[in-house]
Amino acid sequence: MIFNIQRFSTHDGEGIRTVIFYKGCPLRCQWCSNPESQSFSYSVMYDRTSCKSFGDCLSADDQVITRIGNNGIQIRRENIKEPERINGICPSKALTLCGESSSVEEIITEIEKDSPFYRESGGVTLSGGEPLSQGEELITLLRKLKERSINVNMETSLHVRWEMIERCLGLVNTFLVDLKHLDQHKFDTYARGDAEMIMKNIKKLTDSESHVIIRVPVIPGFNHTSLEMNRMIDFAASLEQVSEIHFLPYHTFGKAKYEMLGMDYLMGDHSQVEDSELEPYIRYAQLKGLETRIGG
Repeated sequence: MIFNIQRFSTHDGEGIRTVIFYKGCPLRCQWCSNPESQSFSYSVMYDRTSCKSFGDCLSADDQVITRIGNNGIQIRRENIKEPERINGICPSKALTLCGESSSVEEIITEIEKDSPFYRESGGVTLSGGEPLSQGEELITLLRKLKERSINVNMETSLHVRWEMIERCLGLVNTFLVDLKHLDQHKFDTYARGDAEMIMKNIKKLTDSESHVIIRVPVIPGFNHTSLEMNRMIDFAASLEQVSEIHFLPYHTFGKAKYEMLGMDYLMGDHSQVEDSELEPYIRYAQLKGLETRIGG
């Protein structure tokens, strides 16, 4: 299942790229800017500011959607049995269904519309969510892209079993791997994941001679200190096949989505991380022999 196709992207790899956003992720990072990507199923989003109180949505399912006063609705997401009934029901588009079951052939058709713009360096980037959590249709897509000589990048946390990574070897040109933290307790607290598994997978992936770029989200209260960041840089520099590291400064662009999804935003009022705050990390990484970049 996908939730978006972004065209003409220049921030998810070299050249002009088509980004396919898959739905479903095993992690629950508190700073996630695409919270609609976390569920492997459909997500219902409600933008209260766009609601015109037309009432069309009330006919979808009275166990799911009820009116609140004269302005707004309440959604009982736990009662949703047939999410498709919500799709397109709101004329003001305040209520939307996020997620689309697209076949490999449908995705390829969309990609081929953009292929004339790829030229020498562009291509497709698979993002999410977590692409590696997808089923066999992911491998079918990768094989069809390879047959067409289309460059493929994959944005991934590697927070999956090694077997799910191994099946992609030789089919992905560049793995853009998020390295969020090396401390198991802190990573589990903020992302509900296994940092040790990710480090092991990174080592196996680089040992396979795959092209890997390490990307570090810089998150206040989580890893935005010289001690924590330098440890991750040291780890990246210890990997023979890794020559490049990107720093992704924390931003709040996705904050409004949490309310639209009925989710709590656990990062509170942390300010965005400015590019200037990354300068010590960039200098240290360059000292370790790594090429650096801010952003993807």
